[in-house]
Amino acid sequence: MANSEKKDPITIKKYANRRLYNTATSKYVTLDDLSVMVKAGDEFVVLDAKSGNDITRQVLTQIIFEEESKGENLLPVSFLRQLIQFYGDSLQSVVPNYLEASMDAFSSNQDRMREYVDGSAGRNMFPFNQWEDMGLQNLAMFERAFQMFTPNDAGQERGPTGEKSASSGGGDNKLDDLKTQIEDLRRQLDEMSR
Repeated sequence: MANSEKKDPITIKKYANRRLYNTATSKYVTLDDLSVMVKAGDEFVVLDAKSGNDITRQVLTQIIFEEESKGENLLPVSFLRQLIQFYGDSLQSVVPNYLEASMDAFSSNQDRMREYVDGSAGRNMFPFNQWEDMGLQNLAMFERAFQMFTPNDAGQERGPTGEKSASSGGGDNKLDDLKTQIEDLRRQLDEMSR
């Protein structure tokens, strides 16, 4: 019988001296080691050794910072600026769910492209036109998403298809419209990935 149970995440303790300790291997680890674990799909939580507080988010952010500092620029400056603008904004609670759904869809497409490339490598096929199309679709999806969050013209917003529409007067209506647009984008992503 295959082990279908999800394993508990590995506990990493962070001490005051900034050292990280992997309780599963009983060894000190570095941020690079944690990065390798993430890439391998290993689940872990990072706890402050003194307080017991979960600091996983901060450590993962630190890993991203380290990767970006090495020249592995994955996050465009415009994306970072837009992301910062959402801190403290009324839409802040919507952004994490949207980004998570977007990354899940992107990862799904990435896996399919890897399968396609791996399957065609021995047949001298050129899959990059389809890869480029998929990348353009993903880029367009991200642009549409952020257009929903930032007004383009006074009194007008762009919907998920890029058309301008008059803004609704109430904040609740805007939030409902935003949720509808996000669901529309999810459906479009599902259709693109088929």
